Amino acid sequence: MTTRTFVLGTRGSRLALAQSTTVARAIEEAGARLGEEVRVNLEVVRTHGDVSAEPLAALGGVGVFAAQLRLALLGGECDLAVHSFKDLPTAPTPGLRIAAVPQREDPRDALCAADGATLASLPEGALVGTGSPRRAAQVLAARPDLFVCDLRGNVPTRLSRVRGLDLGADAGTAPSALGTGERLDAVVLALAGLRRIGLDAHATDVLHPAIMMPAPSQGALAIETRDEDDPLLHALLGTLNHRPTALAASAERAVLSALGAGCAAPVGAFARVDEASSVLLLDARVMSVDGRERVKARGSLALTDSVGLDEAARLGEDVARQLLAGGAAEVTDLGATKAPRQSS
Repeated sequence: MTTRTFVLGTRGSRLALAQSTTVARAIEEAGARLGEEVRVNLEVVRTHGDVSAEPLAALGGVGVFAAQLRLALLGGECDLAVHSFKDLPTAPTPGLRIAAVPQREDPRDALCAADGATLASLPEGALVGTGSPRRAAQVLAARPDLFVCDLRGNVPTRLSRVRGLDLGADAGTAPSALGTGERLDAVVLALAGLRRIGLDAHATDVLHPAIMMPAPSQGALAIETRDEDDPLLHALLGTLNHRPTALAASAERAVLSALGAGCAAPVGAFARVDEASSVLLLDARVMSVDGRERVKARGSLALTDSVGLDEAARLGEDVARQLLAGGAAEVTDLGATKAPRQSS
Protein backbone atom coordinates (compact mmCIF):
# COMPACT_ATOMS: atom_id res chain seq x y z
CA MET A 1 0.00 0.00 0.00
CA THR A 2 1.32 3.44 -0.92
CA THR A 3 1.63 5.89 1.95
CA ARG A 4 0.04 9.30 1.34
CA THR A 5 1.87 12.08 3.15
CA PHE A 6 0.39 15.48 3.96
CA VAL A 7 2.17 18.48 5.48
CA LEU A 8 0.33 20.35 8.23
CA GLY A 9 1.39 23.94 8.86
CA THR A 10 1.34 25.07 12.47
CA ARG A 11 2.59 27.81 14.72
CA GLY A 12 5.42 26.78 17.01
CA SER A 13 3.89 27.50 20.41
CA ARG A 14 3.26 24.68 22.83
CA LEU A 15 -0.49 25.13 22.45
CA ALA A 16 -0.40 25.24 18.65
CA LEU A 17 1.77 22.13 18.49
CA ALA A 18 -0.54 20.27 20.87
CA GLN A 19 -3.58 21.19 18.76
CA SER A 20 -1.88 20.32 15.49
CA THR A 21 -0.55 17.02 16.78
CA THR A 22 -4.05 16.01 17.88
CA VAL A 23 -5.43 16.85 14.43
CA ALA A 24 -2.57 15.04 12.65
CA ARG A 25 -3.17 11.85 14.62
CA ALA A 26 -6.93 12.08 13.99
CA ILE A 27 -6.32 12.37 10.23
CA GLU A 28 -4.02 9.34 10.26
CA GLU A 29 -6.62 7.34 12.21
CA ALA A 30 -9.32 8.43 9.74
CA GLY A 31 -7.11 7.16 6.93
CA ALA A 32 -6.81 3.77 8.58
CA ARG A 33 -10.60 3.57 8.87
CA LEU A 34 -10.89 4.34 5.15
CA GLY A 35 -8.30 1.71 4.29
CA GLU A 36 -5.63 4.28 3.43
CA GLU A 37 -2.11 4.55 4.84
CA VAL A 38 -1.75 8.22 5.71
CA ARG A 39 1.05 10.16 7.35
CA VAL A 40 0.80 13.78 8.48
CA ASN A 41 4.03 15.71 9.10
CA LEU A 42 4.09 19.00 11.00
CA GLU A 43 5.80 22.06 9.51
CA VAL A 44 6.34 24.92 11.96
CA VAL A 45 5.66 28.37 10.50
CA ARG A 46 6.86 31.26 12.61
CA THR A 47 4.43 34.19 12.83
CA HIS A 48 5.00 37.78 13.92
CA GLY A 49 2.46 37.35 16.70
CA ASP A 50 4.56 34.60 18.28
CA VAL A 51 7.72 36.69 18.64
CA SER A 52 6.47 40.21 19.42
CA ALA A 53 5.75 41.55 22.89
CA GLU A 54 3.28 44.13 21.54
CA PRO A 55 -0.41 43.85 22.50
CA LEU A 56 -2.35 41.78 19.98
CA ALA A 57 -4.41 44.72 18.75
CA ALA A 58 -1.24 46.75 18.10
CA LEU A 59 0.09 43.96 15.87
CA GLY A 60 -2.91 44.13 13.58
CA GLY A 61 -5.38 41.96 15.46
CA VAL A 62 -6.28 38.30 15.36
CA GLY A 63 -5.14 37.83 11.77
CA VAL A 64 -1.52 38.26 12.79
CA PHE A 65 -1.40 34.60 13.83
CA ALA A 66 -3.01 33.32 10.63
CA ALA A 67 -1.32 35.40 7.94
CA GLN A 68 1.94 33.46 7.63
CA LEU A 69 0.18 30.09 7.80
CA ARG A 70 -2.15 31.14 5.01
CA LEU A 71 0.75 32.31 2.87
CA ALA A 72 2.43 28.94 3.40
CA LEU A 73 -0.78 27.19 2.34
CA LEU A 74 -1.23 29.30 -0.77
CA GLY A 75 2.43 28.84 -1.66
CA GLY A 76 2.21 25.06 -1.45
CA GLU A 77 4.56 24.79 1.53
CA CYS A 78 1.91 22.84 3.41
CA ASP A 79 -1.33 21.04 2.55
CA LEU A 80 -3.42 22.14 5.51
CA ALA A 81 -3.19 24.40 8.55
CA VAL A 82 -4.74 24.24 11.99
CA HIS A 83 -5.92 27.49 13.58
CA SER A 84 -7.57 28.44 16.81
CA PHE A 85 -10.81 29.50 15.12
CA LYS A 86 -11.06 32.71 17.13
CA ASP A 87 -7.69 33.76 15.68
CA LEU A 88 -9.06 33.76 12.12
CA PRO A 89 -10.47 36.95 10.59
CA THR A 90 -14.11 36.57 9.61
CA ALA A 91 -13.46 37.57 5.98
CA PRO A 92 -12.65 34.57 3.73
CA THR A 93 -9.29 34.28 1.99
CA PRO A 94 -9.52 33.67 -1.79
CA GLY A 95 -8.16 30.26 -2.68
CA LEU A 96 -8.63 28.81 0.81
CA ARG A 97 -11.50 27.09 2.60
CA ILE A 98 -12.34 25.86 6.08
CA ALA A 99 -12.47 22.13 5.40
CA ALA A 100 -13.37 20.95 8.91
CA VAL A 101 -14.25 22.19 12.38
CA PRO A 102 -13.60 19.43 14.95
CA GLN A 103 -15.60 19.10 18.16
CA ARG A 104 -15.17 22.11 20.37
CA GLU A 105 -13.31 22.14 23.67
CA ASP A 106 -14.94 24.01 26.58
CA PRO A 107 -15.37 27.61 25.32
CA ARG A 108 -15.35 29.28 28.75
CA ASP A 109 -12.66 31.53 30.19
CA ALA A 110 -10.88 30.77 33.45
CA LEU A 111 -9.30 32.86 36.17
CA CYS A 112 -5.91 31.59 37.32
CA ALA A 113 -4.82 32.91 40.70
CA ALA A 114 -2.78 31.77 43.67
CA ASP A 115 -4.37 30.22 46.76
CA GLY A 116 -7.52 29.17 44.92
CA ALA A 117 -8.86 32.71 44.57
CA THR A 118 -11.98 33.29 42.49
CA LEU A 119 -13.05 36.43 40.67
CA ALA A 120 -15.41 37.17 43.55
CA SER A 121 -12.80 36.61 46.26
CA LEU A 122 -9.87 38.57 44.80
CA PRO A 123 -8.94 41.40 47.17
CA GLU A 124 -9.87 44.98 46.33
CA GLY A 125 -7.28 46.55 44.06
CA ALA A 126 -5.96 43.21 42.80
CA LEU A 127 -4.10 43.31 39.47
CA VAL A 128 -5.49 41.04 36.72
CA GLY A 129 -3.65 40.43 33.45
CA THR A 130 -5.24 39.87 30.05
CA GLY A 131 -4.50 40.88 26.48
CA SER A 132 -8.20 40.87 25.58
CA PRO A 133 -10.40 44.01 25.77
CA ARG A 134 -13.40 41.65 25.94
CA ARG A 135 -12.07 39.91 29.04
CA ALA A 136 -10.91 43.19 30.59
CA ALA A 137 -14.34 44.79 30.18
CA GLN A 138 -16.11 41.85 31.77
CA VAL A 139 -13.65 41.63 34.67
CA LEU A 140 -14.33 45.31 35.39
CA ALA A 141 -18.08 44.83 34.99
CA ALA A 142 -18.04 42.11 37.64
CA ARG A 143 -15.40 43.76 39.86
CA PRO A 144 -14.98 47.51 39.22
CA ASP A 145 -12.63 47.66 42.22
CA LEU A 146 -9.96 45.63 40.39
CA PHE A 147 -7.19 46.81 38.07
CA VAL A 148 -6.56 45.24 34.67
CA CYS A 149 -3.34 45.40 32.66
CA ASP A 150 -2.24 44.22 29.21
CA LEU A 151 -0.47 40.89 29.04
CA ARG A 152 1.16 39.04 26.16
CA GLY A 153 3.01 35.76 25.80
CA ASN A 154 2.17 32.09 25.54
CA VAL A 155 0.05 30.31 28.13
CA PRO A 156 2.90 29.18 30.46
CA THR A 157 4.47 32.65 30.30
CA ARG A 158 1.21 34.31 31.31
CA LEU A 159 0.72 31.88 34.17
CA SER A 160 4.27 32.50 35.37
CA ARG A 161 3.38 36.17 35.96
CA VAL A 162 0.94 35.25 38.74
CA ARG A 163 2.52 35.82 42.14
CA GLY A 164 2.67 32.67 44.22
CA LEU A 165 2.10 30.39 41.21
CA ASP A 166 5.11 28.14 40.60
CA LEU A 167 5.13 26.44 37.20
CA GLY A 168 8.66 25.09 37.47
CA ALA A 169 9.71 23.55 34.14
CA ASP A 170 6.38 24.60 32.61
CA ALA A 171 7.33 28.29 32.67
CA GLY A 172 7.57 29.62 29.13
CA THR A 173 10.07 31.89 27.42
CA ALA A 174 7.81 33.86 25.06
CA PRO A 175 7.85 37.65 25.39
CA SER A 176 5.48 39.46 27.71
CA ALA A 177 4.42 43.07 27.89
CA LEU A 178 5.23 42.95 31.62
CA GLY A 179 8.70 43.19 33.03
CA THR A 180 10.04 39.89 34.30
CA GLY A 181 9.97 41.12 37.90
CA GLU A 182 6.38 42.37 37.90
CA ARG A 183 3.76 40.02 39.26
CA LEU A 184 -0.02 39.81 38.95
CA ASP A 185 -2.69 38.60 41.32
CA ALA A 186 -4.46 36.69 38.53
CA VAL A 187 -4.71 36.19 34.79
CA VAL A 188 -7.72 35.29 32.64
CA LEU A 189 -7.15 32.64 29.96
CA ALA A 190 -9.21 30.39 27.71
CA LEU A 191 -9.96 27.14 29.52
CA ALA A 192 -9.57 25.26 26.23
CA GLY A 193 -5.94 26.31 25.89
CA LEU A 194 -5.16 25.34 29.46
CA ARG A 195 -6.69 21.91 28.95
CA ARG A 196 -4.96 21.24 25.65
CA ILE A 197 -1.53 21.61 27.21
CA GLY A 198 -2.39 20.03 30.55
CA LEU A 199 -2.28 23.18 32.69
CA ASP A 200 -5.96 23.39 33.61
CA ALA A 201 -5.15 22.51 37.24
CA HIS A 202 -4.10 26.17 37.56
CA ALA A 203 -7.65 27.37 36.78
CA THR A 204 -9.09 28.52 40.11
CA ASP A 205 -12.39 29.87 38.75
CA VAL A 206 -14.08 28.72 35.54
CA LEU A 207 -16.18 31.71 34.55
CA HIS A 208 -19.80 31.21 33.54
CA PRO A 209 -20.74 32.85 30.21
CA ALA A 210 -23.20 35.06 32.09
CA ILE A 211 -20.17 36.64 33.80
CA MET A 212 -17.56 36.24 31.07
CA MET A 213 -19.06 35.66 27.62
CA PRO A 214 -16.48 33.93 25.40
CA ALA A 215 -15.03 35.29 22.19
CA PRO A 216 -16.77 34.12 19.01
CA SER A 217 -15.62 30.54 18.20
CA GLN A 218 -13.43 30.33 21.30
CA GLY A 219 -12.42 26.73 22.04
CA ALA A 220 -12.97 25.61 18.44
CA LEU A 221 -10.32 24.69 15.87
CA ALA A 222 -10.49 25.39 12.14
CA ILE A 223 -8.70 23.18 9.63
CA GLU A 224 -7.95 25.15 6.48
CA THR A 225 -6.92 23.87 3.04
CA ARG A 226 -6.64 25.13 -0.51
CA ASP A 227 -9.87 25.19 -2.51
CA GLU A 228 -8.70 22.75 -5.16
CA ASP A 229 -6.98 20.30 -2.87
CA ASP A 230 -6.74 16.51 -2.89
CA PRO A 231 -10.07 14.62 -2.72
CA LEU A 232 -8.58 12.13 -0.25
CA LEU A 233 -7.55 14.93 2.11
CA HIS A 234 -11.04 16.41 2.06
CA ALA A 235 -12.59 12.98 2.60
CA LEU A 236 -10.36 12.52 5.64
CA LEU A 237 -11.15 15.96 7.01
CA GLY A 238 -14.86 15.41 6.47
CA THR A 239 -14.74 12.68 9.11
CA LEU A 240 -13.33 15.18 11.61
CA ASN A 241 -16.02 17.82 11.12
CA HIS A 242 -18.44 18.25 14.05
CA ARG A 243 -21.69 19.77 12.81
CA PRO A 244 -22.90 21.30 16.12
CA THR A 245 -19.55 23.02 16.62
CA ALA A 246 -19.45 24.26 13.02
CA LEU A 247 -22.98 25.68 13.30
CA ALA A 248 -22.24 27.38 16.62
CA ALA A 249 -19.01 28.90 15.33
CA SER A 250 -20.73 30.12 12.17
CA ALA A 251 -23.42 31.89 14.18
CA GLU A 252 -20.95 33.46 16.61
CA ARG A 253 -18.57 34.67 13.93
CA ALA A 254 -21.44 36.14 11.92
CA VAL A 255 -22.21 38.41 14.88
CA LEU A 256 -18.67 39.77 14.75
CA SER A 257 -18.76 40.17 10.97
CA ALA A 258 -22.18 41.84 10.85
CA LEU A 259 -21.15 44.30 13.56
CA GLY A 260 -18.05 45.20 11.56
CA ALA A 261 -16.20 44.72 14.82
CA GLY A 262 -12.46 45.32 14.98
CA CYS A 263 -10.06 43.12 16.90
CA ALA A 264 -10.11 45.40 19.97
CA ALA A 265 -13.91 45.75 20.25
CA PRO A 266 -15.26 44.11 23.44
CA VAL A 267 -17.68 41.66 21.81
CA GLY A 268 -18.70 38.25 23.13
CA ALA A 269 -20.85 35.57 21.51
CA PHE A 270 -21.82 32.12 22.70
CA ALA A 271 -23.91 29.58 20.76
CA ARG A 272 -24.81 26.05 21.79
CA VAL A 273 -27.16 23.33 20.65
CA ASP A 274 -29.98 22.38 23.00
CA GLU A 275 -30.16 18.66 22.28
CA ALA A 276 -33.60 18.20 23.85
CA SER A 277 -35.29 20.70 21.54
CA SER A 278 -32.83 20.59 18.59
CA VAL A 279 -32.45 24.35 18.74
CA LEU A 280 -29.30 26.43 18.26
CA LEU A 281 -29.28 29.15 20.92
CA LEU A 282 -27.13 32.26 20.50
CA ASP A 283 -26.32 34.97 23.02
CA ALA A 284 -24.14 37.98 22.24
CA ARG A 285 -22.90 40.99 24.14
CA VAL A 286 -21.19 44.29 23.36
CA MET A 287 -19.55 46.16 26.24
CA SER A 288 -17.92 49.48 26.92
CA VAL A 289 -14.19 49.12 27.55
CA ASP A 290 -14.62 50.03 31.22
CA GLY A 291 -17.36 47.42 31.66
CA ARG A 292 -19.94 49.94 32.84
CA GLU A 293 -22.29 49.61 29.87
CA ARG A 294 -23.44 46.65 27.84
CA VAL A 295 -25.96 45.68 25.20
CA LYS A 296 -27.22 42.09 25.03
CA ALA A 297 -29.16 40.14 22.43
CA ARG A 298 -30.39 36.58 21.93
CA GLY A 299 -31.66 34.47 19.05
CA SER A 300 -32.47 30.87 18.23
CA LEU A 301 -32.68 28.57 15.22
CA ALA A 302 -34.61 25.31 14.95
CA LEU A 303 -32.26 22.65 13.62
CA THR A 304 -33.29 20.26 10.89
CA ASP A 305 -31.14 18.11 8.62
CA SER A 306 -31.27 20.82 5.96
CA VAL A 307 -29.95 23.60 8.21
CA GLY A 308 -26.37 24.51 7.32
CA LEU A 309 -23.73 27.14 7.94
CA ASP A 310 -25.56 29.80 5.94
CA GLU A 311 -28.66 29.54 8.13
CA ALA A 312 -26.51 29.66 11.26
CA ALA A 313 -24.77 32.76 9.92
CA ARG A 314 -28.12 34.43 9.32
CA LEU A 315 -28.97 33.81 12.97
CA GLY A 316 -25.77 35.63 13.92
CA GLU A 317 -26.61 38.50 11.59
CA ASP A 318 -30.06 38.84 13.16
CA VAL A 319 -28.56 38.97 16.64
CA ALA A 320 -26.06 41.60 15.46
CA ARG A 321 -28.95 43.73 14.17
CA GLN A 322 -30.55 43.48 17.61
CA LEU A 323 -27.31 44.66 19.21
CA LEU A 324 -27.06 47.63 16.87
CA ALA A 325 -30.70 48.51 17.46
CA GLY A 326 -29.97 48.42 21.18
CA GLY A 327 -27.19 50.99 20.85
CA ALA A 328 -24.08 48.82 20.54
CA ALA A 329 -22.32 51.40 18.37
CA GLU A 330 -22.87 54.03 21.07
CA VAL A 331 -21.60 51.81 23.88
CA THR A 332 -18.20 51.14 22.31
CA ASP A 333 -16.10 51.80 19.23
CA LEU A 334 -16.97 48.71 17.21
CA GLY A 335 -14.23 49.42 14.70
CA ALA A 336 -11.50 49.64 17.33
CA THR A 337 -8.26 47.99 16.30
CA LYS A 338 -6.13 49.24 19.18
CA ALA A 339 -6.90 48.40 22.77
CA PRO A 340 -7.13 51.36 25.16
CA ARG A 341 -5.05 51.38 28.31
CA GLN A 342 -6.84 49.19 30.81
CA SER A 343 -7.50 50.14 34.42
CA SER A 344 -10.25 50.15 36.98
